[in-house]
Amino acid sequence: MTFIKFIGKTIGVTGYVLQYACLTHCTFEYVGDFVMCSGPSMEPTLESNNILFTEHITPRLQRLKRGDIIIAKSPVNPKQNICKRIIGLPGDKVRGHFPKRSQIVPRGHVWLEGDNSSNSADSRSYGPVPQGLIRSRVVCRVWPLNKMCSLTEY
Repeated sequence: MTFIKFIGKTIGVTGYVLQYACLTHCTFEYVGDFVMCSGPSMEPTLESNNILFTEHITPRLQRLKRGDIIIAKSPVNPKQNICKRIIGLPGDKVRGHFPKRSQIVPRGHVWLEGDNSSNSADSRSYGPVPQGLIRSRVVCRVWPLNKMCSLTEY
């Protein structure tokens, strides 16, 4: 009889663990998650090893706006994520880097630039980025604690 109770308890605990795992996965996949920033392209706003909280809802609803900091798949290396600021939305006229002339951001794309313009590979190098590559919008910096702040204002 005790063996049957043990099996019953084990199945019950396993059920709770699976429910928690599914809830955690769905939260991180569809609501928001934590990202560690690396590289100098967003300095001085963000520094390497800053931990950011990001949300996935705004990009899915296509409610991004100029000035938002986003996390996206790199258009030149899909295994890498990039952290950049939205400078131009579809239809905006932006100034390119190569060649140095203005261009219009096409429909379904955004123009991304790092805050550290002298040390950032961004849309000035690779052009407009498809909105489908955007994974999330940065909400706030959570680490280091002494620099915790909201990053939703431009």
